Amino acid sequence: MPVRIPFDNTYARLPERFFARLKPTPVPGPRLIRVNRPLAESLGIDPASLESAEGLAIFSGNALADGSGPIAQAYAGHQFGGFSPQLGDGRAILLGEVVGRDGIRRDIQLKGSGPTPFSRRGDGRAALGPVLREYLLSEAMAALGLPTTRALAAVMTGEMVPRETMVPGAIFTRVAASHIRVGTFQYFAAQGDVEAVRLLADYAIARHYPQAAETAQPYRALLDGVVARQADLVAQWLLIGFIHGVMNTDNTAISGETIDFGPCAFMDAYDTRAVFSSIDYQGRYAYGNQPNIAFWNLSRLAEALLPLLGENDDAAIAEAKESLAAFAPRFQAAYDAGLRRKIGVVGNDEADTALAHDLLRVMADNGADFTLTFRSLSEADDEAARVLFKDTAAFAGWMERWHRHLAAEGSSPIANRAAMRAVNPVYIPRNHIVEQVIQAAVSAEDFGPFEEFLEVLAQPYEQQPGRERYTLPPTPEERVLQTFCGT
Repeated sequence: MPVRIPFDNTYARLPERFFARLKPTPVPGPRLIRVNRPLAESLGIDPASLESAEGLAIFSGNALADGSGPIAQAYAGHQFGGFSPQLGDGRAILLGEVVGRDGIRRDIQLKGSGPTPFSRRGDGRAALGPVLREYLLSEAMAALGLPTTRALAAVMTGEMVPRETMVPGAIFTRVAASHIRVGTFQYFAAQGDVEAVRLLADYAIARHYPQAAETAQPYRALLDGVVARQADLVAQWLLIGFIHGVMNTDNTAISGETIDFGPCAFMDAYDTRAVFSSIDYQGRYAYGNQPNIAFWNLSRLAEALLPLLGENDDAAIAEAKESLAAFAPRFQAAYDAGLRRKIGVVGNDEADTALAHDLLRVMADNGADFTLTFRSLSEADDEAARVLFKDTAAFAGWMERWHRHLAAEGSSPIANRAAMRAVNPVYIPRNHIVEQVIQAAVSAEDFGPFEEFLEVLAQPYEQQPGRERYTLPPTPEERVLQTFCGT
């Protein structure tokens, strides 16, 4: 069945120094794991064609669809605070862009498609485990309602790749609003290439912030827009207990999407110091530090944009500082409003917000499960919530205050619980289940658990009878203490 992908590749029309042109490296024995049929349809692509032999050849890098213009993008980045002037797509190739049925332009990219000029001695390949992890986590984020890159397909390559041991290889097809990163701006700024910074800024404005072009200071408006989207995004992460794990500037998307699901994780017990990434030795990207890191990353973007922000250094720095100053209040407002929604409080004064933060303090003191606590409150199941706390008296004291507060507001209990259930999920991609699913696929090529877990995660806010085990936190033996980078 012929595959027709309506490519229109605007990034590849930028100057050649923005990327390297090359084709994916073929693989010996590709096998299709999955095509995301609803996503394909939203992109205007026939999903049945993607499941054909021709579709498999495209997703494995063994063939190119008509209109594809494969490139590896150049970028730099701060990784754990240290600057690398050249990173780039070391194992990814952007096949092209499509405009979906909603009118939004998106990239289609292969990850694990072979070495590129940016591979830095890497093999350019991906292992099956990290491919399945990104598929699960990105689709879970989308179902939870957060801005995120998406999974279009996953294939096995028929070869083994060396990591700690030899493991099955795979290729992931990612869809993103774009792959422009803070590190993309840093790449050209580090070279003193102001013309390229301006071209990239103009492109980002046209693609992601077209309203900025209508302002008196479009580059300042671009920075303002990125600051606002990142503040909102990180607030949403915290509200569902998500830890990105590797918030480097090359993993910070200008579009405001969650990108690069490497050593990420969802918390079980609430702990602002929670770290899962095996390479985050100092806790730089701990759960509670993510707002600070987002601000730090945005400051690096502002530095890269300085030549465009003012007529002289002082004027540019003043503009950058003013823009960055909006981050903290924007984040705090979004986060506090989200917390109030999670406990069903409709007011927005200091007492309303304090009530929500007081619950977090009791949760932290007792190691209460983040997701189960909020969902139990949503279900009006005080006892199910109470047993999550070691100090039940402390929680009971908070719960009494909460009930009094809701009664004083006079809101409908039925409407209140419905609103809470809409923001407090039943199901998240708990780390121990993700690992169980991956192990079944890697060790026995059993993708049944993967498929079932995807079904569960597709409806995170709805109770699914018979699937109660997916709601449970890990037993001590099941706990996942570390997650790992896919490379």
